[in-house]
Amino acid sequence: MIDLDSTFLTEEHRMLRGQLRRFVETEVMPAAKAWEKAGQIPAEAFRRMGELGFLGLSMPVEYGGSGFDTLGSVVFGEELGRSGFGGFGASVTDHADIAAPMIRRNGSAEQCARYLPGIIAGERICALGVTEPGGGSDLIRMKTSARKDGDSYILNGQKTFITNAYCGDLFVVVARTDPEAKGATGFSIFLVEKGTPGFSIGARFEKTGWQCADMSDLFFTDCRVPAANLLGEEHRGFYLMMQGIEHERLSIGSQCLGLAERAIEITLRWLKERPAYRGMLWDLQSIRHDMAQMSSELAAAKLLVYHAAAKKSRGESARMEATMVKALVPELLKRAVDKCVQLHGGMGYMREAEIERIWRDTRPHSLGGGASAVMLDEVAKLL
Repeated sequence: MIDLDSTFLTEEHRMLRGQLRRFVETEVMPAAKAWEKAGQIPAEAFRRMGELGFLGLSMPVEYGGSGFDTLGSVVFGEELGRSGFGGFGASVTDHADIAAPMIRRNGSAEQCARYLPGIIAGERICALGVTEPGGGSDLIRMKTSARKDGDSYILNGQKTFITNAYCGDLFVVVARTDPEAKGATGFSIFLVEKGTPGFSIGARFEKTGWQCADMSDLFFTDCRVPAANLLGEEHRGFYLMMQGIEHERLSIGSQCLGLAERAIEITLRWLKERPAYRGMLWDLQSIRHDMAQMSSELAAAKLLVYHAAAKKSRGESARMEATMVKALVPELLKRAVDKCVQLHGGMGYMREAEIERIWRDTRPHSLGGGASAVMLDEVAKLL
């Protein structure tokens, strides 16, 4: 792949990439198959990442973070993706790069001091509770309610497809606090701790991919949450979520880059070592053209991701670019990995092949965080 590091990254960014790559190669890839069999990432793996400083890259230094910019988060997502385990990247970034920043952006000084140090240390795992059975990308269809009752809120409703449902300790939950409000108004965000009476987790989901990212439903039945756990301003939850939407889309896009880079890397190795037709598969022109096309498209997508992250790092809006990333890169990932499976032949369909797992792990990225069709419609509105 083309090297964009010298163009976009500082020496600190490049050092971070090296540290992440060594960690992924020596501590994640050898262990992740066992995590997939267990159905979730063990608590000690989160604590290890916290010990190495990887769970607070975008967090303020005063809470134990590193204060990296958006480019740092892109490096983070890309290197997690290069592990070849999509569930690992999804679980870790949901905790460290999506849910936790919502607390950092919107939490009071007391809330940040209470929760962020443990989150950054990997001692407390976060999950984001937004999607519901009746509404995914269409967030304003959420029905989970929160009724004010003295110094508490009473939550009732259900969330679904929640990553880290089982391993999570702290849930960032969106609920409707004004039943009369129309459109995007009337929603609020709450911090709900595991073990709160009235809060329960459903059965563990059986998924096609993302095997080490545990996922389930969240149920709220007259769940009493202290008013002190309201995150940000009441009734403004939808707008508070949207403040972090560029960062979330770039996080997903960067994971897709890493997965695609890993898929192309192992496929190139396969093609150059697999004998066929008096030579190697790589000697066939049509196959070389397929790989050249995929690599060129991925390089262009990577340039878009880094450009958007650089704008965001400078404090500029990258709404259109980040939305283009979310619309484009997950779809490119699916096409590229599907072609890589084809080029592996029958072996590409075997569970023992790494490309088979990557293939299974590519599908959710074009669904979560806003479906591709929704992203394209948003891009059209921004043109």
